[in-house]
Amino acid sequence: MFEGVWSNVASLMHQGGWVMWPLLVLSVISLTLIFERAWFWTYTNNPWRRAKLQRIGQSLRRGDADTARRIAASDASAYGRLAGALLDDQPSDAAVAEAIESQRSQLERFMPTLGTIITAAPMLGILGTVTGIIRSFRVLSPDQAITDPSQVAGGIAEALLTTVVGLIVALVVLFPYNVFKAQIDRTLGRMEALIASARGQQADGRNTPDHP
Repeated sequence: MFEGVWSNVASLMHQGGWVMWPLLVLSVISLTLIFERAWFWTYTNNPWRRAKLQRIGQSLRRGDADTARRIAASDASAYGRLAGALLDDQPSDAAVAEAIESQRSQLERFMPTLGTIITAAPMLGILGTVTGIIRSFRVLSPDQAITDPSQVAGGIAEALLTTVVGLIVALVVLFPYNVFKAQIDRTLGRMEALIASARGQQADGRNTPDHP
């Protein structure tokens, strides 16, 4: 079974020409990054994690910073790290910006790479189309007699195959990429709500009069 699959893959790689090799590399990289990001977002935004975030926000709105700090310490996700940073320091504008930026790199990790693959894969497919057509025209040149029609068919097959593979790679990456972007937006929205709760808690603490 595996020998048959490998034989088919090798045949496709041969028919598609040299452009198939960078497309193969892009497909392996994209699948690896998609699985990594899917695992990250499953870990970050699962229902249990969101419940913890809700408990942190409720504790902050009640003014119970100790409980919020204890929950944040047990949460290793981006939400827990952000809450810990806000509770360890006064949430000034500078502290908030630094806390958000420290987590943004994790949220947007590999997204530029996936975006580049979405753009590069179809362009490589078009490049394969051009090289395949050039190969066919060379066979059809007046200076060369056609003794084997498969020589022309080989160039056409290269052109069509690389175009299809390039589009498939781009489409396979495009849908997860949009899902990950939506997860980033939702996560940043939840972080903004958490920051608002932390600021409200600090404001309540400053406005509460001291009793003798």
